[in-house]
Amino acid sequence: MSTIEIKDLTRKFKDLTAVEALNLEVEAGEIFGLVGPDGAGKTTTMRMLAAILPPTSGEAKILGHDVVREAEAVKDRIGYMSQRFGLYPDLTVEENIRFYGDIYGVTGATFRDRLEELLNFSNLAPFKKRFAGNLSGGMKQKLGLACALIHTPEVLFLDEPTNGVDPVSRRDFWHILYKLLQDGVTIFVSTAYMDEAERCFRVGLMHKGKLMAMGAPSEVKKLMRGSLLEISCPDTRRAAGVLKASGLGSSAVFGDRLHLEVDDPKTAAEAIRVSLRSAGMEDVEIRIAQPTLEDVFVSTLSGDAL
Repeated sequence: MSTIEIKDLTRKFKDLTAVEALNLEVEAGEIFGLVGPDGAGKTTTMRMLAAILPPTSGEAKILGHDVVREAEAVKDRIGYMSQRFGLYPDLTVEENIRFYGDIYGVTGATFRDRLEELLNFSNLAPFKKRFAGNLSGGMKQKLGLACALIHTPEVLFLDEPTNGVDPVSRRDFWHILYKLLQDGVTIFVSTAYMDEAERCFRVGLMHKGKLMAMGAPSEVKKLMRGSLLEISCPDTRRAAGVLKASGLGSSAVFGDRLHLEVDDPKTAAEAIRVSLRSAGMEDVEIRIAQPTLEDVFVSTLSGDAL
């Protein structure tokens, strides 16, 4: 039996369908990533799975418990960290964790042992007396995770946990998540960062409430039907505008490079050179590149693939 089972899960808000007929399963000890832009339906999905928001139709089970009929049983066995986790800035790190321990009935010697374990695990031990309001963004995320883990959940739901956090803190946060796998915790995480999606065992690409593609990152990358050209030139944004105006398609900007999906790379490369040269852009390099998850997702949103 899968740890998370979702069948035709749907949530509507009046005329808006936030999540439409979602189907997926997540195995024990897996990191599953739900990837998509703002408004894709990630948070609504997460809230339904955490037994906070009832679905309009369909069903979801966590560890065999229905999220509607057995909501309390679900909540006892999961940890949930929302985008705006409820930390109390005027309480210390230790006091915040104790507050959540009290909510879940983790007290006495059990709490003290768990507190020490979590502080060391998250590298927050030197800061246990610091007020949460005085922590950096990365430390606040670690504290939120520690609070969500105080009752030793079997499944952990993380809704864009590193949003707005610096790259180093994001990396440290993911190191902590990988350590959790050693304890058999199943992790369901939503993110808008494609580099984080690469760290997941499997990912689901979500857009406008629908699951557009799902599989291991390496499998999802193979779903792009065309070839990917990488274009290097001095002014990428101007080049992107020139290519679009010339009818060669919309390209995605990656720093000093452009990515453009094409059917025939040889013919397209020559057309690109001609188009850019006519705009006075001579210093151009073009090569065939391997698609990233971001390339596949951009292609999906444009309706050119999958």
